[in-house]
Amino acid sequence: MTEASTISSRLALMRERIRDVALSAGRDPAAIQLLPVSKTFGEAAIREAVAAGVRRLGENKAQEIRSKYEPLSDCGIDWVMIGHLQTNKAKDIARMASEIQSLDRMDLAIALDRRLQQEGRGMDALVQVKTSIEPSKYGLPPEELPGFLRRVARETPSLRIRGLMTLAINAPDRDAVRACFRTLRELRDRVRQEGIDNIELERLSMGMSGDFEIAIEEGSTEVRIGTAIFGGRIYGDAYYWPEDQVRGQTPNGV
Repeated sequence: MTEASTISSRLALMRERIRDVALSAGRDPAAIQLLPVSKTFGEAAIREAVAAGVRRLGENKAQEIRSKYEPLSDCGIDWVMIGHLQTNKAKDIARMASEIQSLDRMDLAIALDRRLQQEGRGMDALVQVKTSIEPSKYGLPPEELPGFLRRVARETPSLRIRGLMTLAINAPDRDAVRACFRTLRELRDRVRQEGIDNIELERLSMGMSGDFEIAIEEGSTEVRIGTAIFGGRIYGDAYYWPEDQVRGQTPNGV
C-alpha cells in the first residue's frame, strides 16, 4: 500500500478483488456485498469514503457510532453495529444504527426490541454464531440457533432476522479458517430446511481483510473490510476494553 493510495483507490481495488475471487469460485460477484469498517478512523477518512460512494459503514463499538453520528449526519450513512454489544448500549444502537450483525443472546434481543418500539422503528439483524474455539470470540453456540430464532421471531417483533455472522479463527491454518466459514454455511442450510418461522437467513456475513477470499469461496454474501480500505490501525490500550468491560478480549476484527 503506497503513500499515494487513497481510500477511493483501495475501495476500487477491493471491489475488483472480490469480483475476481467470486468468478474463480463460480459465483456471481453481484451476490457479494462489501461493508467497509471505519473503526478508529475519524471524520476526514469517513467523508473520503462517502465521496467514493460508500453509504453503509460498520463499527465495532456503540461509543464510536454515537461519537460519529451527529458530526456526519449530513452524509446519510447507514451505521452497522458489528461488535459485541452490552445491553445497556442498546438504546444508542436502536436510535442510531440501521442494522446489527452481532445479535448473540436473548437479553440483548429483548433490550433492542424494547428500545426500537420506543423509537417506532424496526431493525435488520444478523445472528452472530461462534464457529471458533477461541475464548475471545463472541457468538451463539451453533446448537442453540434454532431455538434462539424461534424465540426472537415470537418475542421481539421489531428485529428482522436476515442472516448469520461469524468470525473465523485467527490462525495461519487456512483449513481451520475455512472450517469456520463452512460451519456457518452448513448451519444456515440446515436451519433453512427446518423452515423456522419463515426466517429465510439469506445473508452470510463472513470474511475480513485477511480471510475474505476463503469466505467468498465458502458462500459469504457480505465481507467486512477495514484495514484493506482505510489502512492500518494503531490501537490504544483502552480500545481492547470491549462493551462488557472485560479486559484482554480483542474486539471483532476486520
